[in-house]
Amino acid sequence: MSHTIAVIGGDARYLELIRQLQAIPGANINLVGFDKLEQGFTGLKQLEFSELKPEELDVLILPITGTDNTGNVETVFSHETIHIAPEWFGQLKDTAIIFTGISSDYLKKVTTEEDISLIPLLNRDDVAIYNSIPTAEGSIMMAIEHTDYTIHGSRVMVAGFGRVGKTIANKFAALGAKVSVATKSSAELARISEMALTAIHLDKMADYANEYDVVINTIPAAVIDRKTIQHLPTHAIIIDLASKPGGTDFDYAKQRGIKAILARSLPGIVAPKTSGRILADVIKQFLQENTQL
Repeated sequence: MSHTIAVIGGDARYLELIRQLQAIPGANINLVGFDKLEQGFTGLKQLEFSELKPEELDVLILPITGTDNTGNVETVFSHETIHIAPEWFGQLKDTAIIFTGISSDYLKKVTTEEDISLIPLLNRDDVAIYNSIPTAEGSIMMAIEHTDYTIHGSRVMVAGFGRVGKTIANKFAALGAKVSVATKSSAELARISEMALTAIHLDKMADYANEYDVVINTIPAAVIDRKTIQHLPTHAIIIDLASKPGGTDFDYAKQRGIKAILARSLPGIVAPKTSGRILADVIKQFLQENTQL
């Protein structure tokens, strides 16, 4: 079965994603927002947004960031400014599917009004778990780069025990770090202890802050606050993985002379090829299972 696919914008992850999509039998792939690439993709159409025909599309793939709340699309590999108006979405087929990394209020609104399927890939458990691996590796890389001591034997606090927090705690422990994990869930606290890690209730994190060398936040809320930061040793580093603006009081950390880094989109930075393959595999599986396309 053939699919007409448009990929609009995207970062380095999307270069591998596009290569993987080329393996779909009968796929007709249109690229928008890749005109700055020195080497194009053989056999694929590279268009300006105005040349794209929405009524012919079965699948629309937006960047990880989707659109902003006015419909603008971020393009890393293009000089073109791309704006997708609500009426453009209205020209898509009823059966069309839109893939994005995260969904803005704008995207939710226009797809709901036009009754179009919207799939935020980073909300899926499978994508998040697979992506937690390069995220953990990126965290390790940053800890090595910004400290003058080994991970082995260092005291690491991970705030949050979700899909990313579990992998990070596991990887740092495997390197010999003394890992503590903070969460509010009693079930998660039990699981942390079962893994031979130190379990700390999130509300008590500040009480142990003087023991940390590395603090890694995965919670999209203000959890690495002034109370916690004021007890950290001055050599400590904070790596915040939560979505912007993060969960750290960056201003107070700066006042105390503690390095605090908002490290977003680590999979796209440290392992874009792997991350692109993860996204492509999920999209291909979804298309194979969806018989309406």
